[in-house]
Order: sequence, then C-alpha cells, then structure tokens
Amino acid sequence: MAEDKMNKSPQSFPMNGGDGRYSYTKNSSYQRGVVDATKEMINLAISQKLDIKHPSPNSFRIADLGCSVGPNTFISVQNIVEAVELKYQSQGLNSHIPEFEVFFIDQAANDFNTLFTSLPPNRRYFGRRCTGFFYGRLFSKASLHFVHSSYSIHWLSKVPKEVVDENSTAWNKGRINYTNAPNEVFEAYFAQYTKDMESFLYHRAEELVCGGLMVLVIQGRPNGTLHSQATPNMLFDLVGSSLMDMAKMSVKPKVDSFNLPIYTMSPRELEAVCRENGQFTVERMEQLPRVVGHSTATRAQSCTLHIRAAMERLLKEHFGHEILDELFDRYCKKLEEHSFIFDTGKGINIFALLKRKETD
Repeated sequence: MAEDKMNKSPQSFPMNGGDGRYSYTKNSSYQRGVVDATKEMINLAISQKLDIKHPSPNSFRIADLGCSVGPNTFISVQNIVEAVELKYQSQGLNSHIPEFEVFFIDQAANDFNTLFTSLPPNRRYFGRRCTGFFYGRLFSKASLHFVHSSYSIHWLSKVPKEVVDENSTAWNKGRINYTNAPNEVFEAYFAQYTKDMESFLYHRAEELVCGGLMVLVIQGRPNGTLHSQATPNMLFDLVGSSLMDMAKMSVKPKVDSFNLPIYTMSPRELEAVCRENGQFTVERMEQLPRVVGHSTATRAQSCTLHIRAAMERLLKEHFGHEILDELFDRYCKKLEEHSFIFDTGKGINIFALLKRKETD
C-alpha cells in the first residue's frame, strides 16, 4: 500500500466531521437510504459473480473509497462481509472463510477520529485507515478482492483550471457550476471527468485481483437528460444564486473564482469510460429505486442540512466562515420557493457492478 505524493489530492473536499448539528454523521440519512437500497443487489452480486478461490486467501481485503465519518460506511462493509461469508457457506467452505480486512479510505483531512471511535464493537473485520487520493494508486497490485464506493466519485479530483482563468474562454464568471454556462465551460468539466475516471479505473484494475468485484454507487442523471435538468445540478445552481445575492457583501469577486469540483454523470457516460478502459466487464448497471429521506424537517430544511454537511468545509475555505449561516439561510428560502425541483428534477442513483477481467 502506497501513500506517496502521487496519491495526494491537490484539492481537499472532506465532509463535515464530528457529530454536531451540521455534521455529515447527522445529515447523511439520504445516503443511508441509498446504501440500504443496494444491500440485496450486493448480496446477489457476490453470490453470482464473486470468484471463490480454494485454497482461500489468508485475508479477504475490502476497500471503501470515500468512507467519510460514518455510519454509512460501516453498514456497507458489514453487508459485504456477510455476503462473502454466506458465499463460502453456500459452497460448503465454512472452515475456509478467510479473515476480513477493511480499508477505510478518504482524504487526509477527513475526520478519521470520529470514524474510528464509532467503529462497531462486534465487527467481524480488522479496520484499517488509508489516506490518499483515489484517482491515484493506493494499494499494491492484485491486493484487493472487493472495492466499494458510494456517493464519492461525482467529486472530481479538482476544478478544471480553465474555468477560473480570467484569460480563458472557459472562464466561468458569475457561476459555480457548469450548468447554464458557455459550452467551453462544460467541455472543461467533461474533460476533467473523463481524465479522472480513466485514472480511477486504471488504478483500480491494478489493485483488484482477477475476478475481483467493484461496486460503484453514483449520484447521476438519466441518459439523455440535459445537465440543467438534473436534480443535483439544479440544487447546486441555487447555492450559486444565493452567493450572487450576497454580492453586496463583497463576496462577488470570490464567486468568480469559485467552482464546484462536481460532475453529474449518466450511465451511458460511465459505460463509455469502462469500455475504453477495457479491464472490467460491466456485470450490472441500473438505476436504483427512488430514495425518500426520513426526516421530520421540511424537504427544503433537510436538503439544506445535507448540502451544508457536504460543502461547508469547501465553502469555508474559499469564503470564510462568516458568510455560512446567511448563505444557507438564503439557500433554504430559495429551496422553499423552488420546491418543484424535488418533484420535476431528473436525478438518479446509479448502481454499477464491475468485475476485473482475467489477465491474458
């Protein structure tokens, strides 16, 4: 396992740590719903697609990319561990069930203290911390058996440099996202997405054993949907609109240099980069059932807390903490005014099951 400079992200976008009001721990119930929706799909994937080697490896290694601070990562890896155990048992290999090692991976700035102090006490695996940049290399060759990532790879490795360059035709003045922007801005974002995904798949192909599985759960948009109609982008645009409304507070010059490092992909775009990589077979790719968040707050309030938990540290680094309360107050009011987004916006969660091809 490597943790050299090549694996460090040039930019850092960790979720809010701790367990306070605006923490990711307290405001990731929607993502929890997505995790729950994948449980049976992961069980089926492991039952039907995982190659059981005999003799068994001494340890079965699982990596969760973008673990954040829990608790969703613990639920995901427990689902995987139980499914692998059941696979061995179904083949009469109870005595050959390997030990499990789970690598919780996120950026160095992630709140690993909160994560590891809340590890389930009765877990059936050894938990390991791994800091690094998952668009780069993290592990030695053929050392992982299962890779999982949920709600992480819609984040790009960085903001495309062209969109914050005043001398570029792709300068994204007055916006924080590529929707409703000139085509040059979109092209810069799409190029960064393509480059990042090519790197992601290349390195995961090196790290997975032949026959190993990778599950990706991704915030996306349906095939053929305009980016401006995708629910995530509509929500992000309201953050930008709220920032522009605060221009009178001297925020505007900083808005022109602030862009979100996020791309909302479609299943077709994901399939294209997988096909180009050529090291994986796409065993399953489909849209998850619609997830309904469980919250006593209004939809606008709940969404505001989720967005704040995910983006506060990024916004704070660029604008300072002084504007945050007013920004999200404005954002919540805009969500209430634009509540149609929750019903008419076109957003999906993509479930992709990839299998590492056998080498020649």
